[in-house]
Amino acid sequence: MTNNDILRRIRYIFDFDDAGVINIFSLADLNVTRDEISGWLKKDDDPAIRNLSDKQLAIFLNGLINLKRGKKEGDQHSPENNLSNNIIFRKLKIALDLKAEEVLGILELSGFHLSNHELSAFFRKKGHKHYRECKDQVLRNFLQGLQLKYRENM
Repeated sequence: MTNNDILRRIRYIFDFDDAGVINIFSLADLNVTRDEISGWLKKDDDPAIRNLSDKQLAIFLNGLINLKRGKKEGDQHSPENNLSNNIIFRKLKIALDLKAEEVLGILELSGFHLSNHELSAFFRKKGHKHYRECKDQVLRNFLQGLQLKYRENM
């Protein structure tokens, strides 16, 4: 999955308009323009598409955490320069304040079955003996499950 695709999906799931996306970036102390957002949201085959960097997506996800959970006092978490699916998955889990059972339920909505042990392996530190890399399929199914859960309620 590309960073642009992840941004498009999150925007759709939570029905954020351009102003909402700009606000989320500003909650993580980055000012973006409507033109930048438009470039990031274009379809992959559009020649005018602009690639969303890992750092920019990390800032967006930090802003989403601040929006959903409230901005913590003191120094803000600095955005990662290199994102993995594991980090993206963890940031979404934090933003939505989801427990393991809720994450598994969301995955079930998309028809994807995972055990609690498999799920916890995604949230371990890299280098831990039980760490497991989160593949695109898992993240895609999680985003699809979020869409089924949150768009259904709108």
